[in-house]
Amino acid sequence: MAKYTGPVCKLCRREDNKLFLKGSRCFTDKCSMDRRPYPPGQHGQRRSKISDYGVQLREKQKLKRIYGLKEKPMRNLFSKAMSMKGVTGDNMLGMLERRLDNVVYRIGFAASRSEARQLVKHNHFTINGLKTNIPSMLVDQNDVVELKARSKNSEKFKNAFEHNLSYKELPSWIEVDKNNFKGTIKDLPKSTDITSAVEARLVVELYSK
Repeated sequence: MAKYTGPVCKLCRREDNKLFLKGSRCFTDKCSMDRRPYPPGQHGQRRSKISDYGVQLREKQKLKRIYGLKEKPMRNLFSKAMSMKGVTGDNMLGMLERRLDNVVYRIGFAASRSEARQLVKHNHFTINGLKTNIPSMLVDQNDVVELKARSKNSEKFKNAFEHNLSYKELPSWIEVDKNNFKGTIKDLPKSTDITSAVEARLVVELYSK
């Protein structure tokens, strides 16, 4: 699947749910989901019956769009979740939350996951003092994700960090040190800690066919 380069607000409208792809804009009255709460396109306002498969497909697409994954990485994640102990759907969501790009977004370094992915690729962060540029890397308990020393001196990063924290709700499994621009993984995310509006059970059912 090619990378999507169109208006991301259309993705939220297509999934009939806020996916928070535009940062602080999603929390204002400019949000497209609030202004036009129906699917995009000429026939967006028409009601259509959706099959069970269609419901499962929409949940999968929603999950992929929230975390910015393509089909192959998503299937690989599902296969890994299947081999783990516990509920497959919870395992999938837990690993998605533990991705470095998502953690950078959750801490408040970036306004969206796509921006977080770009910052990671540009070598702005370290994990436990070691540099990394792999967005899909999974963090573990007690890992410390920190902005590199050179980036800490940037006014752009400082202002963005303060702005993002002003409207974001920090997850309970991450402890943020605002003064030192770092976040510590206190615990691995549990199903009760994940706020993504996705029914992982439906995604598992789809991939299990």
